[in-house]
Amino acid sequence: MVFIGAAFLLSLASLISSSIIQNGQVRDVNFPNTKIESIAVNDAGWTTFAPNATELAYKGRWDSKFISYWSSPGLKFGFTGDKVAITFGQHTIAKVLVGYRLDTQDWQFTNLTTSGVHQFISPKTPGFNLSTAPSRNFELRVTNWGYGVQISGIHLAAGARLLKAPTYTRNIEIIGDSLSSGQYASYEGLSSWPWALCNALGTEFTVSAYPGNCLVDTECWGNLRGQSYQWFQTQDTGWRSTQLYGKNPEPWNFTAHPAADLVIIHLGTNDNNTHNNVSSATYLKTYIEFARKVHDVWPKSQIILVSLFNSFWQDGADYRQSGIMVDEIKQVFDTLKGEGWIHYFDTRGILAHNDIGPQWHYTDIGNVKLASALMQYIRMKFGWEVEGAGPEILHDTLYWNDEPGY
Repeated sequence: MVFIGAAFLLSLASLISSSIIQNGQVRDVNFPNTKIESIAVNDAGWTTFAPNATELAYKGRWDSKFISYWSSPGLKFGFTGDKVAITFGQHTIAKVLVGYRLDTQDWQFTNLTTSGVHQFISPKTPGFNLSTAPSRNFELRVTNWGYGVQISGIHLAAGARLLKAPTYTRNIEIIGDSLSSGQYASYEGLSSWPWALCNALGTEFTVSAYPGNCLVDTECWGNLRGQSYQWFQTQDTGWRSTQLYGKNPEPWNFTAHPAADLVIIHLGTNDNNTHNNVSSATYLKTYIEFARKVHDVWPKSQIILVSLFNSFWQDGADYRQSGIMVDEIKQVFDTLKGEGWIHYFDTRGILAHNDIGPQWHYTDIGNVKLASALMQYIRMKFGWEVEGAGPEILHDTLYWNDEPGY
């Protein structure tokens, strides 16, 4: 959504230490310290694997140096033995918050160190003794869209084996800006509607979303390029990418990764802002061209255009919802609908005014409501059913009232 360009770099310094606010109250969070001493390659207590081991499944977009980008990128693998540790490289942002879990148990969170080693799994890990299976699965996800990690090595117990983790049969690609990257949600990417949607359905997914991005290829809120260009690159438009690659990012190799069965595009809020000087005609033309290019990449994919709204405004005692680029997005759909692969999802009526936070982005509940509505739309439209329901998706959302007598 709207991103204050001058505040962008300044906010990066404070995001990690910021509080999580829940119904106006600060949430008490205590993340475990997982840092341990360095592990030598020939350490007798460990077996070390390189970051390019074929058993490792990198989720989302990672570059040739094994550095993560965009929203909620992750790493997943199977393993034997009773220990898992990871060495993070010099391009890991200090104190970046990651979520991790054993098998499909509840998420845990920890802050990482640059060039540090962190042990995530041991015999003392909660739930470790709940299974006697000969192999287990480990998953790690980066929460923040602006920070990233670099994988330098995977360490297991001495003599243990690295295995491929199971994968889902379907793949979703989500293309967006801050409203899709989870900005200002409790755990950012891991509290976003794309995260909730894809995990609830049971799909593999990539969230190519970054705050402040326009669809049109122009500078918006400090992002040098728009999504109509940047989506074809490995890196996002953030400061880390600029420092490492300047104006020459690595093109994303689409043929080296599974094709998306479904693409969801949620873009245009930043194009609509007068600060970024994008005309309605340019937005419309770019959107039509971009949708066609995305479909050219994956000719068998279906594409959903998600309508936009600019939050709510108060009309006397009532709240009313206002839209953004409503006519333009409908015209994109009308222009391409005869080709049979494009669809329009109308968000009107899904959210209420208190589903938008003080900084004009979806609250945790707003993200859940949008994800739930999209989930039902996808199930009815394409006949998809849930694959692998049950594991925790959104951490710290088990709210309830234990007072029966109100």
